[in-house]
Amino acid sequence: MRNEDAIRELVCRYCRGIDRLDMDLVRSCYHPDGVDHHTGFDGPIEDYIAWVEPKVRGFDGTQHLVANHLVEVVGDRALSETYGMAVHWGTPADDARLNFTSGFRFVDMLERREGEWRILERFASREWTRSEAGAFVPSEGPGPRGRRDREDHIYRLRDRLSAP
Repeated sequence: MRNEDAIRELVCRYCRGIDRLDMDLVRSCYHPDGVDHHTGFDGPIEDYIAWVEPKVRGFDGTQHLVANHLVEVVGDRALSETYGMAVHWGTPADDARLNFTSGFRFVDMLERREGEWRILERFASREWTRSEAGAFVPSEGPGPRGRRDREDHIYRLRDRLSAP
């Protein structure tokens, strides 16, 4: 896999980890000595995990969508800039602190160690936030729903994919 593709995949794995509340997956995106800078947090990865997990569990759901992604590789280091939007929804639906969309940029310094790219330092820059309070509507009918645990479709299908 090309370096740029591996780094883009890493960013998507981070988003899956946050949205599915899979903190082991989030942790695997960072080097053990990694540092994260978020709105309201600044510190090492283990402290970030302890800080972010209860925050995302406070929502009924989140969805991180990535868009433009530029990667510059220089040897075993890389700079990655990812534009995206993060949708958050919660109960009560009219609470603006639980129902909002933010535009963000992940500005990452990555390092390849033992052939694996991981985040060394991340700046999660919130570019804008829009309230979605009262804007979410109930589902129009029965059908598949995402889950925020290991019972989500992606994990069940991954288990089947790797089964003999």
